[in-house]
Amino acid sequence: MSAGNNTNPPKRSRWRRRSTIRRGRLVARLRTYLLTGLVIAAPIGITAYITWWFVNLFDSWIKPLVPPRYLPDTYLPVSVPGFGLVVALIGLTLLGALTANLFGRTIVAAGEHILDRMPIVRNVYKALKQIFETVLSQTNTSFRQVGLIEYPRKGLYALVFISTETGGEVDMMAAPGEPMLSVFLPTTPNPTSGFLLFVPRKDVTILKMTVEEGAKLVISAGLVTPKGDKAKTRHPGAVPEIDAGTAAELPRVAESERV
Repeated sequence: MSAGNNTNPPKRSRWRRRSTIRRGRLVARLRTYLLTGLVIAAPIGITAYITWWFVNLFDSWIKPLVPPRYLPDTYLPVSVPGFGLVVALIGLTLLGALTANLFGRTIVAAGEHILDRMPIVRNVYKALKQIFETVLSQTNTSFRQVGLIEYPRKGLYALVFISTETGGEVDMMAAPGEPMLSVFLPTTPNPTSGFLLFVPRKDVTILKMTVEEGAKLVISAGLVTPKGDKAKTRHPGAVPEIDAGTAAELPRVAESERV
């Protein structure tokens, strides 16, 4: 009896350890499933919520301006979402078509002339117009390249979006005779805020990643990195080949000037 009793405790101990291991594996598996479901559901849910909020925002702005007899809600038992957004898109398209001819440009010019006589309103209008023209323009003002600069001190690198080649008084006063670039240094995780920097061309390392990949890298705080050939590590002094359309805007530094 005593011998049998002596063998029971080790068996119980082994059984408890195995049971604990099984429970731990089950909990880890459930946690993995939960996180996987969250990764899949969160982007879909947030995207759907933002889209719904955007549609409702335009509906709340536009629907009160439309006569009730033209609203589909008047004739249908349910509310039709997105009607205000459709009306806004049609209105903006017609406005753009109107201002594309001489008559429309004349009306716009007359309206701007009236606004130019208002001390405070004219400053707000000109600033907003310049911002929208810059953001919506498809010319040299859009970001075309992603680069690296040493910031905030030597040995530390920061991701920047290259806007264009610096010109005007800034270029003449900052570094006469040396090509400079206007770059935007975004903040993490909100890339819409940041700093405008004027950097010598030789101090910018142009990367192969696209602007979209660079934005994902900034927003994710480095967790989402580009994959494939575009993400190959390059020496800080190396400047990769750029497309012909951008080559004229972003002059390459001479071999004798590289470190």
